[in-house]
Amino acid sequence: MRDTLQRLFQYKAWANDELLAALAKLGAASPVTGLAIEALSHSYVVDRIFAAHMKQEMHGYASANLAEMPALDALAAGILASDEDYIDYVSALDPRGLADPIRFTFTDGARGCMTREEMLLHVITHGAGHRGQIGALMLLNGMTPAKDGFTTYLHEAEAPARRQAA
Repeated sequence: MRDTLQRLFQYKAWANDELLAALAKLGAASPVTGLAIEALSHSYVVDRIFAAHMKQEMHGYASANLAEMPALDALAAGILASDEDYIDYVSALDPRGLADPIRFTFTDGARGCMTREEMLLHVITHGAGHRGQIGALMLLNGMTPAKDGFTTYLHEAEAPARRQAA
């Protein structure tokens, strides 16, 4: 499972890069950009909250949503660093640690308990959902959405290495 998680987090980083590059081309005046920043900042905060939970550290967020939206370039830098952090975290993770239950408190005060594996899969699926929302917004505004498919990632990022191995 750790190998699969590594590939999924590499895919997540690739998909985020594709989306952030597409949004940068749209510019701040686009009707999509502001909504995309809101969705991506929420996804980023959730990523950071769960990273803290897995490391059993305090995260400092009172909500899964920021009171003030960052500029796209600042958000992009945070997302890039977060994606790298997750790739490094999963790469160094002892596979036996995936089943460890971790107790935590949600930002609304509710108690939670999830395994590391469940948390990591939540981060993957949560981010994919919000990227999908942004892709739908782009389509509704007559724009081509950023590449986001796992198979597209595999084809573009891993196909050359697979051809060499064959």
